[in-house]
Amino acid sequence: MSRYVAGRLVESLVVLVIMSFVIYALIGLMPGDPIDLMIKSDPRLTPEDAARLRAVYGLDKPLTERYLSWAAAALSGDFGNSRLYARPVLDVMPGFLLNTLNLMGISFVISVAIAVPVGIYAALRQQTAADYVINLACFAGISVPIFWLALMLIIVFAVLIPVLPASGVSSIGGGDILDRARHLVLPVITLTVFSVGSYTRFMRAATIEVMRQDYIRTAFAKGADRQRVVVHHALRNAMLPVVTIVALSFGTLFSGALITETMFAYPGMGKLIFDSVMGNDFNMALVTLLFATLVTLLANLGADLAYAWLDPRISYGGGGGRGR
Repeated sequence: MSRYVAGRLVESLVVLVIMSFVIYALIGLMPGDPIDLMIKSDPRLTPEDAARLRAVYGLDKPLTERYLSWAAAALSGDFGNSRLYARPVLDVMPGFLLNTLNLMGISFVISVAIAVPVGIYAALRQQTAADYVINLACFAGISVPIFWLALMLIIVFAVLIPVLPASGVSSIGGGDILDRARHLVLPVITLTVFSVGSYTRFMRAATIEVMRQDYIRTAFAKGADRQRVVVHHALRNAMLPVVTIVALSFGTLFSGALITETMFAYPGMGKLIFDSVMGNDFNMALVTLLFATLVTLLANLGADLAYAWLDPRISYGGGGGRGR
């Protein structure tokens, strides 16, 4: 297992290096650069001044050479300064990251806690009224645009019935746990509705498939009751495809909270990525996008390790290969 994990970490590092160059190149192709922004803010700068500044900052060099210079600095822990915040990138990120972990973590736990039992319940009652209602609710949750849902929640619970705050992470002069929890309610509901529908449908489909297997019929034939069969025989195998979907969506949920964070003016990683790209904050945009890539890679590694825990027949021996 340790050899497999080490191999996957090396593969993840290679992917991260390749993605760092791709993201650096794409950001470099964006219109405008820091010197253009300086020219716009100070009309007294001449074209000669701009050329001299580009030479000072290395912007007149080829893309590959600029990337290698940035990579060498990054390896030493210097990821540059943020143009929007006038501080080192690594000093700005922790606060936004903590906010996103709170929002995403709570939403993720609630989504899984709802989707697993509801999906199993629907699978065990196929083509009943309860199954139809659950499928309809899941379809509605998947189909509703997340920005529209966020807007409706703000209108209802912050305007018409002003019981919850519409934006921010805490009130002015506040900041206690209860106040921060109130600010999390509407964003958490939005993200939970966004993800719980798809998780429930996958859990339902996986449970239906597992319940049709021969070993399940054998367990029933031996006199095992339904609850024991579902919990002790079917649940782990049904969770395998669901773990895959959850892992693949984890990175998307991490950076895809952009719409939710924007609608609620919530200072998280998604909004930070958006503001960095729109504000031509190249260093911040590059590092945050790379961090989102790293989260996705680690989530996939976590899913592979979860497979071995859910199904003892799966092992990761033999030089990093996957065998049974």
